[in-house]
Amino acid sequence: MNEPALRVSGLCKNFGAFAAVTDVSFELAAGSSIGIVGESGSGKTTVARMIIGLEQPSAGSIVCCGGDRSRPSRSTRARRARAREAQMVFQDPYTSLDPQRTVRQTLTEAVRLHTGHAATAERVRQLADMVALDARLLASLPAHLSGGQRQRVAIARALAADPRVLVLDEAVAALDVSIQAQILNLLDDIRESTGISYVFITHDLAVVRQITEHCIVMQTGRIVEAGPTDELLRDPRHPYTRALLDSVPRPGWRPRRRPVPADTNP
Repeated sequence: MNEPALRVSGLCKNFGAFAAVTDVSFELAAGSSIGIVGESGSGKTTVARMIIGLEQPSAGSIVCCGGDRSRPSRSTRARRARAREAQMVFQDPYTSLDPQRTVRQTLTEAVRLHTGHAATAERVRQLADMVALDARLLASLPAHLSGGQRQRVAIARALAADPRVLVLDEAVAALDVSIQAQILNLLDDIRESTGISYVFITHDLAVVRQITEHCIVMQTGRIVEAGPTDELLRDPRHPYTRALLDSVPRPGWRPRRRPVPADTNP
């Protein structure tokens, strides 16, 4: 039996007396994609940050590519090895990209960091091709790029490490719907060509339907429902999942209007 790309068991995270994540467990098969869905404050981003190592679990284990990453790395070499196993793409690429570095400089630095050798122009071009980024934009600064182009750069930078797991935290939430579709199609193509696995953090059930095979739903730090994405969205069992589905706008949907208070001025 193939080893899962990622196994999370009994994961907990406390901030003082506040339990942000409680007893979260799931597995991610190699080459597959799982969605973690929930409202703001549900704990989904905290789970993502623990997988990457930006937060340390209070309890539980995280095994990625066969290695336990539940505790901090003790050396730079170990940290770089972990970075080559799993990378993260954030919601707002503009704040995660150096505004003073061109796209080429950003990708060159990432390749050099993860390979230990001077990056070749050919590898940078390969990364640009993988994310369908026009080679002419390699000389551009982030401020001169659109939101979709910046997110392509952020994805390319993460792929420079050749990771087996990519964690995407609301990676298309800040984009227009048409650009969202382009990025999601791009991610599908990358997964098909590389065999990479995705952990997709989102509040958008339409995104989950398009990009994932399995899904877990979190509420107040706990998993309330989990299963194959199609089945979970077609026949949700938990009231919270049904409430999330009911909140998705549909054709003919209109928001409820609040009554306008009467003018009380004399």
